[in-house]
Amino acid sequence: MLALVFPGQGSQYVGMGKDLYDNFKIAREIFEKASDKLSVDMKKLCFESEDVHLTVNAQPAILTVSTAAYEVLRSEKIINPSYVAGHSLGEYSALVASGSIDFEDAVWAVRKRGEFTQQAVPLGVGGMAAVLGLADEDVNQICKDASSDDAQVSPANYNSLGQVVISGVKFAVEKAAELAKKAGAKRVVLLDVSAPFHSKLMSSAVEKMKSVLDSVNFLDFKIPMISNFDAKIFNDRMKIKNLLLDQLISPVLWHQSINYLNKNLGVDQFIEVGPKNVLSGLIKRITKDCSINNFGEKADLDKI
Repeated sequence: MLALVFPGQGSQYVGMGKDLYDNFKIAREIFEKASDKLSVDMKKLCFESEDVHLTVNAQPAILTVSTAAYEVLRSEKIINPSYVAGHSLGEYSALVASGSIDFEDAVWAVRKRGEFTQQAVPLGVGGMAAVLGLADEDVNQICKDASSDDAQVSPANYNSLGQVVISGVKFAVEKAAELAKKAGAKRVVLLDVSAPFHSKLMSSAVEKMKSVLDSVNFLDFKIPMISNFDAKIFNDRMKIKNLLLDQLISPVLWHQSINYLNKNLGVDQFIEVGPKNVLSGLIKRITKDCSINNFGEKADLDKI
C-alpha cells in the first residue's frame, strides 16, 4: 500500500524544479500557472534567486515544485496512492494531490500564508530550536517549565522519535534549550527561521487566513489525507478550512502520522514528492518496515 508525502518549508533550494521543468511539459504548465496566478516569475524565483528562501516565496515555490513533481510522477508512472500526507506547508501540496483544492487556489493561499506568518511576529521576537535525543514527554515538560504568562514555548514539530522542534518567544526558546541540555539532550540547535511557526504567536495569521480560505472552493477528496493536526484520516471537504487554520498554531504530529499510516493502515511504501529528501530521512528513523523513495528529478523515476 502506497502513501505520497509532501515536504514543508526548509526543503527549498536554488535550482529546485529545473530538471522537471526542462524535461516535462506538464511541469512547465504548473510553473506557468503559478506565475500567472501570483504575477511572479516562478521559474526565475526557483532556479536563480536566493529570495526563494524568504518565507513569502519559499511557501508557494515549494508547493509549485511539489505539484509539478506529482503531475510528472502520475503521468510517467502508474501509481495508485491510498493516502497522502504533508509536513506543515506540505499539507497544501497533499490537498492538491488529493483533488480537494485546485492548484491555483492553493498557490495563492500559501503566498498569503507566507505573508501573514512573516508579519505575525516582529523579526527577532520569536524563535525555534531542534531538540535531539529526548523523549517527547520530556520536551513537553521542558517547554512548560520554560514558559511564563508572557513568554511561552511549545512543541512545534514531532519529527521523529528523539527529534522535536520547539517554537515560541525567543527568550523562552533559549531557556528551554538550556533546560534540554541539562536534561541530557544529545544536541540542541537554535534554528535560523523568520518566524515561530506552529506556535500561539501565529494567532494573527490565523485571523487573516480566515478570509483567504473563505474564498477558496474546496472539493471532495479523491485520496484521503492523514492530517498533521491529529495524525488521523481526514477526508471531509467541509472541514478543510478549519484544519488549515488549526495547523498554523498546532504542532505537526509527523512521526505519529507515519506510524499511523504504517502500523494502523498497512502502508508499506512511501514516496516523497518534491524538493530534497528531508521526509525520507525522517521516515527511515520512524519505521524500518517499509520502502521509501523520493521523486524530485527525472532520474528518480528509474528508482520507483
